[in-house]
Amino acid sequence: MPYKEALISITESVGGGLAAIIMGYDGIPIDEYMTESSSVDLQLLSVEYASLLRDIKRTVDLLENGNMEEVSISTDRVRVLVRVINEEFYLALVITADGNYGKGRYLLSREAVKLSDELK
Repeated sequence: MPYKEALISITESVGGGLAAIIMGYDGIPIDEYMTESSSVDLQLLSVEYASLLRDIKRTVDLLENGNMEEVSISTDRVRVLVRVINEEFYLALVITADGNYGKGRYLLSREAVKLSDELK
């Protein structure tokens, strides 16, 4: 499956989309896409968030409340939406603070299911 096409589709379909990335919990990106208007440092963001997501995942596992599915982080400039694909990978979408959060969540959820089989 062409991962870049999926990332472009997600980013361009959601209002305020800036970037999307498929990452491993080890911090290694599988593929990424950024709009030309994006000023987000996607490399730094993805590496730092990978570390944070490993910690969150470890905490969720420790608490035995089920499997982590989704995480979102909002600042005054951007929102980062993260959807787990499987035990090794996740999908992240960066949108503007006033971007379409609900549609972003829906698109990530839909695409994560498709990518789950591809990234085993």
